[in-house]
Amino acid sequence: MKSRFTKTGGSLLLLLMLVPLLYVSVAGAPWPSGTGTVAEIAAMHIARASHTSTLLPNGKVLIAGGFAGSGSEYNPYRTAELYDPGSGTFQSAAEMTIGRSGHTATLLKSGKVLIVGGWTGRYDLRGSAEIYDPAANTFTPTGNLVIERAGSTATLLADGRVLVAGGEDRQENAIASAEIYDPATGKFSATGSMANPRGAHTATAQKDGRVLIVGGGSGHYPSQNVYRSAELFDPATGKFSSAGQMSVGRHKHAAILLRSGRVLILGGSDNRDWHGEYASAEIYDPASGTFAVTGRMNTSRFKLPAAVALLPSGRVLVAGGGPFAELYDETTGTFLRVPGSLGAARFFASTTLLSGGKALITGGYAEGSGSLPATPAAWLYQPL
Repeated sequence: MKSRFTKTGGSLLLLLMLVPLLYVSVAGAPWPSGTGTVAEIAAMHIARASHTSTLLPNGKVLIAGGFAGSGSEYNPYRTAELYDPGSGTFQSAAEMTIGRSGHTATLLKSGKVLIVGGWTGRYDLRGSAEIYDPAANTFTPTGNLVIERAGSTATLLADGRVLVAGGEDRQENAIASAEIYDPATGKFSATGSMANPRGAHTATAQKDGRVLIVGGGSGHYPSQNVYRSAELFDPATGKFSSAGQMSVGRHKHAAILLRSGRVLILGGSDNRDWHGEYASAEIYDPASGTFAVTGRMNTSRFKLPAAVALLPSGRVLVAGGGPFAELYDETTGTFLRVPGSLGAARFFASTTLLSGGKALITGGYAEGSGSLPATPAAWLYQPL
């Protein structure tokens, strides 16, 4: 039977088939190939923001705690759930010993997860910590913090211990102190203090074993201080030292270690909070100990400390604090918008790298007037 397509028609069809591989149109704008896509998947069991999301050794993702949205920060959840990449669905997990938001979750070398601090109610901190065991699906109390804190950072050190730094106390005052959790003893012990009290900062483990602390602030809006400064923690000495200054003061930003060993710092806001969000980004170079401005994001973003992930390609997926995701390419110093929508700017959402370069994006709350509810929605980033 003679083909319905002429030679010219067949070539045209082939060209049309190749177009999506060359460019993807988002809101009328073409974007280069290779960005991948973001698409909504089955939702979590409940709406969450300010939760934690941790990739387990078995490939599942532990989602723990959080709250139902802005205005409900002080009624955090005890509940947890597990995302199974095999089925693409969320399953109920054991409950934590107490409800937590603004807590941290750190995967230990044992494969267990350390949950630390967080708000348990209005002006209520208990300084407790617990361990999630994936094999038994249980949460078990471990040692108590030296100082109660929420909104701190927790960073796995090269020797398997965990540095817990900064955060806020019961009166929401920033904390300068730091402490270390030792999995061998199940206890926390005090270490050196930072030069400045910091909340809403970031902490990034360096290739040399030190930890870079960046930005954050102290005080209360509208008279809060937001820092340009950075510090380095040295596990060998237990002390912090100055690490230069960013181009601008940032809090509620994100930071991530790049393949090169440099650190990408992006977004956040100044002391005007919602009215001072940044689209800017900068790079910390450990070789020179300096910060340098890099490309700008396609939208301003803040409240996204857990919403970035380093992909196997070396690019960084940014998927929080804005209504869409984008990729940072270190080789060009530019951000590329990713096709697909998150429906709204998702504040205090989480992004977790999965196998194969995929990434799970969960929850967050949207901007608006009055109560700002979180979403149970989840999305999957799929590389091309």
